[in-house]
Amino acid sequence: MRTTTMNQLQSVLANWDDPLAVAIPPLLTTPAQSPVTPAPVDPSAEMPIPEEALKPVNPDDKRVINGLTDINQLAPFKYPWAWEFFLNANKNHWTPLDINMSQDVHDYHHKLTLEERHVYENVLAYLTTSDILAMRNIGLAVMEKMSAPELQIYQARQVYEESLHTWTYQHCIETIGLDQSEIYNRYRVVPAIYRKIKMGNERLNSILTTDIDLRNRDDLERFVMAYVFFAAVFEGCWFYNGFSPIFALQRRGLMKGTGEQLQYIMRDEVMHCAFGLRVVRQILQEENITLDPKALAQMWQEAEAAEEGYAQYLLKEPILGYSAQDHIEQFRFIANRRAKQLKVAEPFPGATNALPWLDEQASMRKEKNFFETRVTEYQTGASLQW
Repeated sequence: MRTTTMNQLQSVLANWDDPLAVAIPPLLTTPAQSPVTPAPVDPSAEMPIPEEALKPVNPDDKRVINGLTDINQLAPFKYPWAWEFFLNANKNHWTPLDINMSQDVHDYHHKLTLEERHVYENVLAYLTTSDILAMRNIGLAVMEKMSAPELQIYQARQVYEESLHTWTYQHCIETIGLDQSEIYNRYRVVPAIYRKIKMGNERLNSILTTDIDLRNRDDLERFVMAYVFFAAVFEGCWFYNGFSPIFALQRRGLMKGTGEQLQYIMRDEVMHCAFGLRVVRQILQEENITLDPKALAQMWQEAEAAEEGYAQYLLKEPILGYSAQDHIEQFRFIANRRAKQLKVAEPFPGATNALPWLDEQASMRKEKNFFETRVTEYQTGASLQW
């Protein structure tokens, strides 16, 4: 029966007058056979499972890096503080579309001076490139080296937040009506911006190599120094200080939408910095290493020089309530704060708090008119734990 049916099918296909038909080789015909019942599987013949794979994970065996426990098992936590960072980050949920930017369009075109436009544009030009670099650092160079899932989960949130920040800058640039190609290319043609991005790329590329081995002491120390740079300098100082020129405008009632966007970003970045420094301290403890004072001093000196060049370009002429001197001194003050969090020597002894109002920008304590703005604070504001 089965053979006859196949012969009939071949006959139909052979006589099918279709110019597009492709020649089909003869079908293989075999005598009818009874269904074959597979032989039962002997459980004892299966590949043996290593004895250590059947042991439960002991959280005390977890490590930030070079851990040997199951990376897929979240709890019990070894680092409950990392999980708290993740929960806390979700309280600061927002998108740039939540914030009204209509007044900013009017301010930029009708109220800002030429000097203030210069500041506004170049702050965005620097920040939008920087956040992409920060996203690549965490997503490509750091996360895959973490051997405890509670650390990776917060860093996954951090990658999302960096992409959200990049969207925010693009949204501001597009809404104001700036030339996107020109703004996005400034880091490639303005030496003061390029220098900062170049420093970030060099640190990232130093640990993005495929042959890095964190059990090798030299590789480990290079990784930790790169992590310190991004947590303490790139996000902890350059970002934190980088928002302040826009906040200076916001405090005068100008570009308030952009200022509010950056307030949300600032709160993310404060947590990124705090988390990164906490991870560094944990690595130093677990791996029994000490940060090289000379390497740290050189890092701070290079960062200060780059920040000073940027401030002088950004604020060739002071704007009302803000100058290049304010910007540089505030960088030094914040750098001392980050060094204190790392429990290392202050790089700029005697630096003063040039912008005492800057920390207030993270609190976002303000009245909102329900009919003018969407409620975007959710559980944010004073409820966030730093």
